[in-house]
Amino acid sequence: MSTLFYTHPSSLDHDTGPGHPERIDRVHAVSKALSGPEFDALERREAPRGSVWDIKRVHSDDYMQSVFAAVPESGFAQLDADTVLSPGSGEAALFAVGGICAAVDSVHAGEANNAFCALRPPGHHAEHDRAMGFCLFNNVAIGAFHALESDGIDRVAVVDFDVHHGNGTQQAFWDHKNLFFASIHQSPCYPGTGSERERGAHGNIVNMPLPPGSGGEELRDAWGFIRPALRDFSPDLVMISAGFDAHRADPLAQLDFVEADYTWITDELLAMAAEMAQGRVVSTLEGGYDHGALGRSVAAHVRALMGA
Repeated sequence: MSTLFYTHPSSLDHDTGPGHPERIDRVHAVSKALSGPEFDALERREAPRGSVWDIKRVHSDDYMQSVFAAVPESGFAQLDADTVLSPGSGEAALFAVGGICAAVDSVHAGEANNAFCALRPPGHHAEHDRAMGFCLFNNVAIGAFHALESDGIDRVAVVDFDVHHGNGTQQAFWDHKNLFFASIHQSPCYPGTGSERERGAHGNIVNMPLPPGSGGEELRDAWGFIRPALRDFSPDLVMISAGFDAHRADPLAQLDFVEADYTWITDELLAMAAEMAQGRVVSTLEGGYDHGALGRSVAAHVRALMGA
């Protein structure tokens, strides 16, 4: 079996404007990083278009309709100070949702060991009825709820190592005992959530905030707290919000991770999945805004997935 790689050309149509950190060039950086011969074994698939029913697993109907209604016919529209729409944004968001649901289905069906989705816009900040932090719909949360509808998947864990706390995923999972969310993120930092006191209605949330300047040693210490909680939860599927903006070169925050740290945490998650979830892992791209660091870090992450 192989690693699946889901993309779609619509990610290039989500234009956030000149100078925006979450821009089209990120897709080019990922594509270039995964273009070498060592990645020839990746099974590359075009993401299918998601549906409004997928989105409504996590978001309110009113919110969903408001996002699509705000998509401009030309130029740009703002949903908040950071979150921009262009004429192609609605379709890009639908393919991002469809891609992660397809990845879940394919991995669950045994078509591959794992999958990585490189689709835009990202999702982990999007709340039930609010866009924020470059995110329209919460792709990873939608994928998790989709997975729970599959025979044999009763518990889903999401581990988020983006430098920013995944507030939207935490909100979506808060009251659900069959969903687990763990986040390693910088604090203080946007969006200001993610304290260790935020535990979820069923003790199903684990936050490990790290101070600015933290690097690989602190990442490993944080994982030491998450690992036993994840083992106790015993998921049937492990999902990853794979943000690479904790890299030391990233301009939006101040953590000190390097490519080897992303290899290490990916290997740790794969080992946990092999122990509890029949090896099933689905990862999706979140942040990462220095394009060179993003490409190298994605390559490290996918290289580890391929080695599972």
